[in-house]
Formats: sequence, structure tokens, C-alpha cells
Amino acid sequence: MKHLSAKILSVLMAFTVLIGTSLVSAGALSFPNDVKTMSKSILLVSMDTGQTVFEKDADAKRYPASTTKIMTYIVAYESIEDVENTRIEIKKSVIDRLLNTGSSMAFLSDHIGEKVKVMDLLYSLMVPSGNDAAMVLADYIGGGDIQVFVDKMNTKAEELGCENTHFANPDGLHDENHYTTARDLLKITNYALKLPNFKKISDTVSYTCEGDDTPLLTTNLLIDPNSEYYYTYAEGIKTGTTDEAGRCLVTTASADGQSYMLVLLGAPYEEGVQEEYFTFTDAAALFRWSLTSLELASIKTSQTPVCEVNVKYAMNRSKITLVPEKNLTAILPTDRTNDNIVLEADVPDTLEAPLKSDQVVGTASVYYVDTATGEKQLISSVNLTPSENVEHSGIMAAFEVTGEIFKSYWFLIVIGLIVLVMVIYFIAAKIHRARKKKNRDVKRYRNF
Repeated sequence: MKHLSAKILSVLMAFTVLIGTSLVSAGALSFPNDVKTMSKSILLVSMDTGQTVFEKDADAKRYPASTTKIMTYIVAYESIEDVENTRIEIKKSVIDRLLNTGSSMAFLSDHIGEKVKVMDLLYSLMVPSGNDAAMVLADYIGGGDIQVFVDKMNTKAEELGCENTHFANPDGLHDENHYTTARDLLKITNYALKLPNFKKISDTVSYTCEGDDTPLLTTNLLIDPNSEYYYTYAEGIKTGTTDEAGRCLVTTASADGQSYMLVLLGAPYEEGVQEEYFTFTDAAALFRWSLTSLELASIKTSQTPVCEVNVKYAMNRSKITLVPEKNLTAILPTDRTNDNIVLEADVPDTLEAPLKSDQVVGTASVYYVDTATGEKQLISSVNLTPSENVEHSGIMAAFEVTGEIFKSYWFLIVIGLIVLVMVIYFIAAKIHRARKKKNRDVKRYRNF
């Protein structure tokens, strides 16, 4: 029963993520900036509003390397009924599968034959990016068949609305059929952050497993105070690196009431040749820009008039003012001007009473216009409602209907026909009278 409840909760959470994603009204928005980046795919999104503020090739398929382990964590956490108390035996056959693969390891080979806590395995998975932890979890959950676990990963990706993602393994080692996109990885990470312990574990710099003397150290140097790449506002989440994938990173940052999530894929990397950490420098630069040059701004309140439209069947009024259904806010550059913001309303030419103040009658879209290029990008949209209730007037409806009848095409045709018939009648009558008069005159002449 407990496991069933967990599955139901999982489905509900996935549905929530999909709904949240569908409500994100900003499209492929990238505010202009001078940040120089090296990553091939970039997606920077406000965690407060869900609004995209910068992206580059966010829908291009990329190899995710060890950022794969975000999905591994999700499937593992949701597949094990009692995460806090379950222990898993470390099998030599599972560890041996990683020999000569160049895998990052959490040194579980020191515990072969022992039963290790699942929580320790999750820390081993996320902190030092242990491929051995990924394989041990996958083997256990798959009942000895890693592919069963991988199938669960792909099912979950589909459930979360990932359109360009396919997993071939639980650790992120290179495989031609193992890929994702920055946008899909954002969906996966947003979901993972809703799971217990994920945020805490992914933001851990150092962790010592039960029975160990040596701590596991994070691969995410953005959150390591002893690293030259340390960025004080960064938090978690996961790194990844292979020659084929390049350097990859999913991370977040918060400061002054603002929070952003950043996905970076495909930064240059080649072992022994190009080993700079471009993901960390890209992340720090993008976070500095977003946290200092963007702000959450009020565009329209629910009381601010947006436009007026004609209204029919209402007493003593011919127009009604429309206002936003709710306060309209969006992330915007701090140096914006009025010329940068354009609001366009999509409403009918005429509305009919009765109208309620909570009745949606149209929408308003807000665009950011880059004054340098003239490019217009959708920021947000909001429903429009009447500013007040408008009652229906039977008298005005009668007048309106009568007026409509008088102006209608068929009415005009009928009137035209009636007029034509009358004209013909009068002409015929005049001709008839003239003939009768002529006949009377002829008769009088004959009688004379």
C-alpha cells in the first residue's frame, strides 16, 4: 500500500511538472547581454517565475555524460520503498562491469560483499559522481538486469514530457543512443528537486559514508569554497564530462530574492588536451549577469486598464474596460525603457452583456523589443476580464435586435423588393388611370 501511494504521488508530481511547464508563457526568450560563453547548449531559467531569460540551442540533442545521474536518482528514489532503511549488497560482478571504462568512482569496491545504505549510495551517486553507485542501484532495482532500470528511466522521461531524450545506461558513459537536450534536462531536474533529499545531497561538498575514513568530495567546483571556480551564490546540482559530451553542468544560484537554474551542455573538453572547466566559468558569468542585470518587475496590476471594447445589450454604456485577470509580472532587464515593452491585446471587437468581472474575454501578450535589432520576443501573457459586472438590459437588447434587423442584408433586400413592388404598383396604377381617362374621353367624343 505504501509503495502504491508512492507511485500515485510520483504520477501527480509528474503531472504538476507538466502543468507548470505548460503555464510558462515565455517562449525562446534571450535577453541581450555581453556574456561570452563556450557551452554549445545553454538554458537559463528563473526558478521564481519559470521564465526563460537566456538560451542557446536548448533543443539540440547532446550527450549528457553524468548529468544522467539526475534521472538515476529519480528512478532509484521512487523505486525503493524505504529509502532511509534499505541496504544493498555490493556485488563484485556489478563493480567489474566498470573496469577499464575510465569511470568516476565512489570506491564501492572497498565494500564488496557488504550491505551499504541506500542513502550512502545516493550520496555516492551525486557527490563524487560515482558510476559504481549508479550501477549498484540499477542492478538492485532491475533485479539483476540493468536494462530494466534503464527502461524505467526512459519511461520516466516520457512521463515528464521529455521530447528528445533517450537513456542507454544509468551512469552517463558514452553511447550513441544516450542523449538529451538542455530543455529536457531542465524538466528532469525540476522534478528531481521536488523529491526528498535531492537538493540537500546535490548541494553537498563533502560526505563520509558509513564505515569510511575518507570523505567523498563533490565534482561541482562552483560550490567548493576551496576551489578557484567557487561561486558563492551557486547551489548543486550535477556535473558531467566525457570526450564525446564535453563538459556538462546543471546548477542553480540564488541571491537577493532571485533564483535561477542553468543547464550547460557541450562545453569544450578533451582529456589531456582541452581540460579547462568552461562550464564553471560560463555558469559564474551567466549568474552574475542574471542576478545583477535582471529583476522581477510589475508590468500591469489587476486594476490597470489594458483596453476598451464595445459592449452590446447594456444600459447606459457602449464600452467596457478590460483589466488583467491577475497581476502581470515578469523578469526584465534593469536598464529597460518603455520602448522595450510592448503590450498587445487579443480581444473581440464587441462583447455582449451580461458580463462578470471574473469572466475571461481575451488575452494580453507582453513582448520585449530589442531596440538595437528590432527583434520582438514574447515575455508573458495574461487573461483579460471586465473591470466590473455589466448587467443585461432587455430594452437595449430589443433596440439592438431591432437595429440589427434594420441593418441586416436580407431586411434591406425585402425592403428593396417592397419598394420595387410599390413603384411598379404606382406606375401600373398611373398607366391604368391614364388608359381609363383616355377611354372615357373617346366615349364622350363618340356620343357627341
